[in-house]
Amino acid sequence: MKLYPALVSRLANQHEAIASIVASANEAKLKKEIRAGKWSIHENIVHLVKYQPVFIDRIHIMLTQPEPIFEAYVADNDPEFEEWKKWDSERLMNALQKDRQAILHLITSLPDEKLARVGIHKKFGRLTIVQWTEFFLLHEAHHMFTIFQLANTIIE
Repeated sequence: MKLYPALVSRLANQHEAIASIVASANEAKLKKEIRAGKWSIHENIVHLVKYQPVFIDRIHIMLTQPEPIFEAYVADNDPEFEEWKKWDSERLMNALQKDRQAILHLITSLPDEKLARVGIHKKFGRLTIVQWTEFFLLHEAHHMFTIFQLANTIIE
């Protein structure tokens, strides 16, 4: 199992678009529930930031245990999520960058045989570390698209 250039590039850079996407939104818009019952821009960003340490932990578990099974991460069931929602944008973006550097280093430093280690996702089955990383990035991209939509929604 090998890393491919597009994966490494996205892992290194994809998250950096968040700051540009929300640059024109003030703090009130970041925290406003634009769609009833759905997360705000801020809550989507908190979710992305909070999931990074979860992802790091899962990779370490995959490296030390044979084919561990992971439940879906549900932010609303994470007691720390409420605390992290109190963080300001600067603190969130700093944590996003710091943890992303840790993820990038962890993933890119693994030899091919370690990248082939497997963790079991309840919905998607057996995934290698490379596939988990792709899943991580696609999940992040989904939330980034949501953030883009919310940031560009006209509020009346």
